[in-house]
Amino acid sequence: MTAGALQRLVDQAGARRADSAEHCDLCSVPLDAQHRHMVDTARQELLCACLPCSLLFVRDAASEGHYQLVPRRRLRLAPVATEPLGVPVGLAFFVPRADGTALAHYPSPAGATRWEIDAATWQGVVDCRAELATLVPHAEALLVNTARGEQAHWILPVDDCFRLVAVVRREWRGISGGSRVWPEIERFFTELTEQS
Repeated sequence: MTAGALQRLVDQAGARRADSAEHCDLCSVPLDAQHRHMVDTARQELLCACLPCSLLFVRDAASEGHYQLVPRRRLRLAPVATEPLGVPVGLAFFVPRADGTALAHYPSPAGATRWEIDAATWQGVVDCRAELATLVPHAEALLVNTARGEQAHWILPVDDCFRLVAVVRREWRGISGGSRVWPEIERFFTELTEQS
């Protein structure tokens, strides 16, 4: 192989790495690792956003826009009684919506499985815990981990919750999850720190 051919291979590999970097989903500029996220409430999608787009398109209380900036608040809670919500597993998160309902999600090897919680049932849980009334619709969630004897309850940004979904998808093996998934889930919770 000539030096020129080798240089072309190196250049092509570098270009592929550069193309795989994250880009703003609104304007396509490259993003750094600490970029913000927004929720497109109309399409129920999480979007990566550069700082100018997150400021330009963020929904405020007076606008009719459908982009919602994901807050960075993390708050550890005392255990929340989630039995009325019908959670079939010990690891789930609940995202309130503007109409008073909530979407429940649980991480699985296939991604986030979800179902809808009706407004009256969700409001019943919120009425028992004042902190839940402060959740930003579409952008924050109640994350509950009661699997394997754990008792972890958090208010988190939805991007953190979907990061947990990615951990489960990446590490799950076989029917029960294998030996790698649970230590990684524990690490996720251990590394959470409160921030307002």
